[in-house]
Amino acid sequence: MANRDTPDRELFGILSELIAIDSTFPPGDTRRIADWAAARLARAGYATETVAGVPEMSNAVARLGSGKPSLVFNVHYDTIGPGERAAWSGDPFKAELRDGRIYGLGAGNCKGPMAAQVWAAEEVARRGGPARGELVFTFVGDEESLGENGLALLRARGIVRPDMLVVGAQTENQLIIAERGVLWTKIRTRGRAAHAGLAPEGDSAILRMMRVIAAIERDFAPKIAQRRSGTLQAMINIGRIRGGSNTNVVPDFCEIEVDRRLVPEETVEGALAELEQAALAAGEPAGTVEVERITGTRGFRGSESGPCVRAFGEAISDRTGKPAKFLDVVGVFDGRWFAGDGIEILDFGPGEGAEGHKPNESMPLDQLVDAALIQVDAIGSLLGLRK
Repeated sequence: MANRDTPDRELFGILSELIAIDSTFPPGDTRRIADWAAARLARAGYATETVAGVPEMSNAVARLGSGKPSLVFNVHYDTIGPGERAAWSGDPFKAELRDGRIYGLGAGNCKGPMAAQVWAAEEVARRGGPARGELVFTFVGDEESLGENGLALLRARGIVRPDMLVVGAQTENQLIIAERGVLWTKIRTRGRAAHAGLAPEGDSAILRMMRVIAAIERDFAPKIAQRRSGTLQAMINIGRIRGGSNTNVVPDFCEIEVDRRLVPEETVEGALAELEQAALAAGEPAGTVEVERITGTRGFRGSESGPCVRAFGEAISDRTGKPAKFLDVVGVFDGRWFAGDGIEILDFGPGEGAEGHKPNESMPLDQLVDAALIQVDAIGSLLGLRK
């Protein structure tokens, strides 16, 4: 049996297997990796199932114990694609250990945190399982697209009802207890097509969109930039634009996609109404500008004295010899689906956020080991272990 104080080899093996399974989005096919997770934890003694809203986006759920409290761990296993293979020093789907770091697609975001959770799940089972309540591990897809066929689906179907939710993330084994909300929208403008040789007879949807964008940047964006909640700041970004059908045609259609980051006190509905008002304030004719919601979830802010935070804080301090730190997060994780449920939400895991979504993605092995052991200690504090 491996030394439980230094499970380096086991963790490298788990992460190597995960990296080797292609779960890239698009297309977001997570059936193989869901089956892998369900089978592995079933062998450890968990009751497991796979759940899918659409067939190719499968999620794995593993449960040990029953009753309250319900401590739920979550991590996503879909990744972005590797991009240009020439930018990688090796095969992105083959883990490589070099200079204390594990390289491979998803090593950081988010198969490294998943490996730590898988090992922790198995170690808890080896120690007899929780003495009280239930311990649930959820491994999901559809996160990279902010979609609703991952953890959101498990919540909507009542498959998980956590009292405490721990989301695997690249936090360098520190704690995140507050996240901004996110709203994605499309803004469309309509015009009238005409031959470019008779351009005055048309009505350019692209020029109309330029005026809408100018109004948003001039009158709306500065207000958003002043909106803060502690260290979190509201933001707006226009991420995509497309329109027109051909160079020699006056465009009758234009569309942009907008990302709005919300401070925890803002609601998705309020932010959507506010953006729509800002777009219409450009003064274009009625019916030529419309705003459509793509997806959105509100932010949250937890307490530094919650039981889950305390348990993880103590485990971090015991393992590292240093007090736990509270970090701000750039992106959003799947805990946002539970933001209005009144539960304790915590982001925790190994790895640096800057390592995700880039060639030669990597994970420090020592952080991976620490994360696995910290999680076992925190579970023991929260639920107790039978042996």
